[in-house]
Amino acid sequence: MSRFELSIAWRYLRSRRGSKLLSLISLIAIGGVVVGVSALIVIIGVMNGLQTDLREKILIGSPDIRVLTYGEDMVMSGWEDVQKKVHRQPGVVAAAPFVYLQALGRRPGHKYFEGVFVMGIIPDAPTTPQVTGIRRTATAGDFKFETSDGRHRGAVVGAKLAQKLNLTPGVDSLQLITIRLSDLNAITGMPDAKIETFEVTGIFNTGMYEYDNTYVFISLEAAQQLAQLGSAVSGLEVKTPTRWDAELVARRLQDSLGMPFSTSDWHEQNSSLFNALKLEKLGMSVILLLIVLVAAFNIMSTLIMVVTDKTREIGILRAMGMSSRSIRRIFFVQGVIIGLVGTLGGLVLGLAASTAIGRGKLIPLDPAVYFIDHLPVATQALDVALIVLASLAVAALATIYPARQAAGLYPVEAIRHE
Repeated sequence: MSRFELSIAWRYLRSRRGSKLLSLISLIAIGGVVVGVSALIVIIGVMNGLQTDLREKILIGSPDIRVLTYGEDMVMSGWEDVQKKVHRQPGVVAAAPFVYLQALGRRPGHKYFEGVFVMGIIPDAPTTPQVTGIRRTATAGDFKFETSDGRHRGAVVGAKLAQKLNLTPGVDSLQLITIRLSDLNAITGMPDAKIETFEVTGIFNTGMYEYDNTYVFISLEAAQQLAQLGSAVSGLEVKTPTRWDAELVARRLQDSLGMPFSTSDWHEQNSSLFNALKLEKLGMSVILLLIVLVAAFNIMSTLIMVVTDKTREIGILRAMGMSSRSIRRIFFVQGVIIGLVGTLGGLVLGLAASTAIGRGKLIPLDPAVYFIDHLPVATQALDVALIVLASLAVAALATIYPARQAAGLYPVEAIRHE
């Protein structure tokens, strides 16, 4: 690309003294690219922010990896040895046993029952493994499960469940009722119900409806008694250095433990939801990319009008010996300049808008509905790079037809053009 070709390309982008239409159209084309790129950056950042926030809320009570066991009762006996083996695996930060069961919950003396999920975990203490972030969500009380008599017979209840059952920490109690189909009454032939009463010692609020509306946390020992497991547990919860290490560590644990154990990482446990979110992001990206395509048509129409307006000049250049390849490069440079200026403008505008929306909390939301008080934005460098590259590629492709049209003009016919 010679300086002469560059100077002609720059001159064609500017309007003549008697015609300002081309400069206006050039600005419109650049503005279209700016709008398209900035919209893509902001919307993709918002979707990333929402996905990240939703993922963290979903996983606040879910570990990076769960180690379970096969079998008729789906319980893990001798879990202490398994826990030691898990701790020796590289990439394991912490591991702790848990008990998981379903029950009916009610206030003692009341007839209203509510189906609940009961999680038994180790009571909070300085040496307690911090596998999940659920302990940080306590809004009243804590996860020590200590009652007034010094025993670990407390229950930490989700905020919405406590509201439905009208439970107050330190004042009310919660009855949990379970049955085991394997234990049938010899007289009635029906399974016997096991009823345990727990003092409400805390309330937690994760911001996720599923947790806050149906979950009850009690101590591991109390859950073992409630589920009639003896010393067995449901499985082990494992924490890895980061969420993204979980898949690799889960495969290593599976190979190390072998049968009858199974491992599942956080993405596998919620695969349907996260795949749906990924598909939604892809669909939104494709839809917003249409804005950039519209801008590409603006670039194409701008260059076609330049070719029409500069037909005589092109004919003169061809008659003076300029090759068709040089003519193509002139119009290619025009399209690239429009795309480059528009992309850079959209990049600056998009990043500025994303920063203002995210850090400035410019778009407030109702926490009672969305569980967040503002629209989150998480701009990722890879997404921005892909948007910039796609915009430049589309702008370059838009120059192909006008450039070929200009290069295909015959000098004599072009000079005679009015």
